[in-house]
Amino acid sequence: MARWFNTAGPCKPDIHYMLPPLARLPQIQRIIDQQGYFVLHAPRQTGKTTAMLSLAKALTESKQYAAIMVSVEVGAAFSEDVGAAELAILETWRRTAQFRLTADLQPLDWPAAPSGARIGTALSQWAQHSPRPLVLFIDEIDSLQNDVLISVLRQLRDGYPNRPEGFPHSLSLVGLRDVRDYKVASGGSTRLNTASPFNIKVKSLTLRNFTASEVGELYQQHTDDTGQLFTVDSIAAAFELTQGQPWLVNALAKEVVEELVTDTILPIEVEHIYEAKERLIKRQDTHLDSLAERLREPRVRAVIEPMLAGQGLGIAAEDDRQFLVDLGLLRRDEAGKLTIANPIYREVLPRVLSRGLQDGLPTIQPSWLKENGQLDSDGLLKTFVAFWRQHGQPLLQSAPYAEIAPHLVMMTFLHRVVNGGGSLEREYAIGSGRMDLCLRYGEAVVAMELKVWRQGRPDPVSDGLEQLDKYLAGLSLNKGWLVIFDRRSDLPPISERTTLEKEITPSGRIASVIRG
Repeated sequence: MARWFNTAGPCKPDIHYMLPPLARLPQIQRIIDQQGYFVLHAPRQTGKTTAMLSLAKALTESKQYAAIMVSVEVGAAFSEDVGAAELAILETWRRTAQFRLTADLQPLDWPAAPSGARIGTALSQWAQHSPRPLVLFIDEIDSLQNDVLISVLRQLRDGYPNRPEGFPHSLSLVGLRDVRDYKVASGGSTRLNTASPFNIKVKSLTLRNFTASEVGELYQQHTDDTGQLFTVDSIAAAFELTQGQPWLVNALAKEVVEELVTDTILPIEVEHIYEAKERLIKRQDTHLDSLAERLREPRVRAVIEPMLAGQGLGIAAEDDRQFLVDLGLLRRDEAGKLTIANPIYREVLPRVLSRGLQDGLPTIQPSWLKENGQLDSDGLLKTFVAFWRQHGQPLLQSAPYAEIAPHLVMMTFLHRVVNGGGSLEREYAIGSGRMDLCLRYGEAVVAMELKVWRQGRPDPVSDGLEQLDKYLAGLSLNKGWLVIFDRRSDLPPISERTTLEKEITPSGRIASVIRG
């Protein structure tokens, strides 16, 4: 049977290209052998369920354990009714066991127990009845909230001392977040903020992304099956764009081989990977759309907004920063600094934030194109200045994330430009007070440095010219834009204060300085 790149649900080795799922969790066997209870948390679509299903199957086939992955997601519908949630969860567990375990390893009929004790009582009986030590992986644990969540965690903690004869030998909670971020409504908090009442865990594990060589191994499976080659450069481009995020790695390849280059005689080149990237972003597939939804959460905004604005993260709580790392929105680079997790997310975030602005954007005549269809950089500059004077004020008032409202408005304008056939690249530098943009359209490249003049601060033009100079040097360009958004109070309207001037950078490059 032909295999394909999977972007929906757990991978199956008979129909999907996939890497050995446990290679990214080398320490997990030892924890299980030592009767450990642990947490496995990682962002969506990174392979948690695939890994745990594979591990449960391998452990059971070894005849050393009775291992199974179950879910508590059905209990989420009963967030305030512990008894109803328990019954729904146990019914799902019974059906799952019938499908995944042989009859001798399945639980007996669940014993009668009062509300708030049904999970613990059921697991106790199952462990006692099982001819092998019971290993349980509980998926979607952080879908539970409030009393139901607290009750389940306390029942697990209560039974823990009775393992392995009277309770699961080893147990894992599997979800998006670590225990401290499970949602509860107590003490005025929406989070647990602590490992208790699951303070019996020996470790919190997370699932790393694919390495560059692993991306090559995955793509090689397609080559082995079909003969279609991924060039070395295309594999490198895929890793660079995704930083090994498993869903993105698969999604890029799937888009390329199923939509862009369906003839397996033809090799996959770098340009195909970049075209697939653009398609994914514009289509806003489920994974990217769910990721974007996070931007509405206050604790996410508290970190993302200053990052996009190039400001420091001094006021963002360390717990919130780690939360975004756990979600997969951010990562720490080799120097330990926070950065957007990968270039694709870096493009998705501002596009999503400017989506409402794009819907309300007035019609703009493409006066930035020459008769031959190439970009007229000077025409684009004049069009933007005119656009900013006319529409900047009302659009700023409707933009989300007030700190970066000018940036979003400008990118909304530029998206209209690149929709005609170009691309827009972004760089954020925490603490630099700037955002770098690079617009590519055909053979034309326009580099832009965005700065904000804030209340009580000096004119940022000197710093901006120096930063633009370095940016242009890196792109081998001799001219670019420096855009200074003036956010000080008591200023004339944007239509009156917007100006365009020419300046020279420290090394002699030409800067078009837009103030507005």
